[in-house]
Amino acid sequence: MTSAPGTAADLPDDPADRTLPHLLARNAREYPGLPGLSWQPEDGDGHWTTFSWAEIHEHTRRLAAGYHALGVRLGDHVLMMMTNRPEHWLSDLALVRLGAVPVSVYNTSAPEQITHIARNCRARLAVVEGAAQAAVWEPLLADADTPLERLVVARAGAEEGHVPYAGLLREPVPEGFDAELDAARPEDPLTVVYTSGTTGEPKGVVLTHRAVMSNALALDAVVELPPHVEHICYLPFAHIAERMLGIYLPCHRASHVRLCADPTRVGEVVRKVRPAQFFGVPRIWEKLSAAVRAVLSLMPADQRAVIDEAFEVAREHVGYRERGETPPAELEKRYARVREDVLLPMLAAGGLDRVTWSASASAPMAADVVEFWAGFGIVIMDAWGLTETTGVATSNSPKTGFRLGSVGRPVESVEIRVAEDGEILVRGTSVFSGYLQPDGSVRSELDADGWLATGDIGRIDEDGYLWLTDRKKEMIITSTGKNVSPALVENALKEHPLIGQAMVHGDEHSYLVALLVLDAEAAPAWAAAHGVEAVETAGGPARLARHPVVRAEVERAVAAANTRLNRSEQVKRYELLTEEWGPATGELTPSLKMRRRVIRDKYADALAELYRE
Repeated sequence: MTSAPGTAADLPDDPADRTLPHLLARNAREYPGLPGLSWQPEDGDGHWTTFSWAEIHEHTRRLAAGYHALGVRLGDHVLMMMTNRPEHWLSDLALVRLGAVPVSVYNTSAPEQITHIARNCRARLAVVEGAAQAAVWEPLLADADTPLERLVVARAGAEEGHVPYAGLLREPVPEGFDAELDAARPEDPLTVVYTSGTTGEPKGVVLTHRAVMSNALALDAVVELPPHVEHICYLPFAHIAERMLGIYLPCHRASHVRLCADPTRVGEVVRKVRPAQFFGVPRIWEKLSAAVRAVLSLMPADQRAVIDEAFEVAREHVGYRERGETPPAELEKRYARVREDVLLPMLAAGGLDRVTWSASASAPMAADVVEFWAGFGIVIMDAWGLTETTGVATSNSPKTGFRLGSVGRPVESVEIRVAEDGEILVRGTSVFSGYLQPDGSVRSELDADGWLATGDIGRIDEDGYLWLTDRKKEMIITSTGKNVSPALVENALKEHPLIGQAMVHGDEHSYLVALLVLDAEAAPAWAAAHGVEAVETAGGPARLARHPVVRAEVERAVAAANTRLNRSEQVKRYELLTEEWGPATGELTPSLKMRRRVIRDKYADALAELYRE
């Protein structure tokens, strides 16, 4: 094992003074043989390849020498567009050890977004996955307004005309090179994370080592996990959640990252690994619950009755925990029995039977989804934060308390308050430095007292829990002057298993309308259970959306949702669409949040028709 070199050899006593290279050196020194990173072949089949923390430390040293030979120096930005493959993860750490600033770009980014990011961060080097990605970036090499000079290509055989990634590891490590490594200071930028562009061009959020370390310590204070826990890494590294969960926290905890390059296969990986922790944005939990509900709907009535009874026992048990009370002894016995006999076998089928920490963030979680998983005894610890707050700013916690439907209380690195208009304000040590400007400067967004206006609307209850309402910019103002939260209405609509996606519209109109999409997993199962012929269900959501039985049920679902909403929130008319929304077609961001402007533009004619008398 190579000894931990340079300034990272000794871990500073004050956690606020630690940097990512400090943590890497500590892991190589104290946990040399522990697994740190594992990945499978590109097709997702076969055995896992694993690097220990000692191997990670040495590999990133050699890789840093390769990037140094390409001219990368302290403070340089380096762009990366790859899936969650080892070249991405290891390059990130190697660049940080070199004092450079890695910047991951979403694989689904449009060419104009890539151009904007490249010009904004002034990077001279980009690391891309293969020939397809290289073709997108090549025009920038000849763009006079973009300083990009060369591309490194990760996939073997796709490097024609560019630098092969494997060649970086063949570069000799120069004598005295270790003296140039691991010299980052706590106040130096660790990364720049670009916002996903739900409301305009992406903005470069500058995050320092200190902000990341502060957030990591705060998260550890509210989470209970086994030592060196495994994490399934499947969200894009361009998303702050996966940067924290898949890179920074594993370095902080010396835990084990398992890369999942294809997010559509995360279910397979979960079943194989059976992780102790699982994080999913709301859409992931919605899709998982829809898949389970589809299976349940096809079960015989007597079997379903046993499961429903187990769900009620689990929810009652969760209720006591939510109130901070000890469940009665009799309930503990009943819960232990149904958990062992009913719930764990069902969870084991999906690989979730060992989960002790489950969480979500990014958007308001539908109440029925939270309640559904509580029926398994799984409490989704909903959290809230922004890229600008280094991820989590508030969180529910099995250690410090939770309230289903809320996004928890502030973590130790921040404080929050709500302005008079309901906007949530945040300040603290994990709040970002500012937005990167094309001239290399950083523009702060904090007011004179250090508060960041988040753009989110919410309230804080008497116990200090934060409850989200909506995004300030997304609030609907009707022609009658009513302010309506679209997320509240959309979540009410999605409580029916048939409806997988929903967007409500109503700015400057007297009533709301909605665009609805059938749930791809639940709709065929529901249709089969309600007598729709197999030939119709085999046609998928597009065919089902036109079936009279399905359309009648959607009509009832909208009416049922309206009974739970006040008059200004009720949906008067709607259109049932035939195609699911996704990142590839532009309606969702890579983190599966709705791009409302894109949807409104794409379905402008349908929305106009809903208002035509």
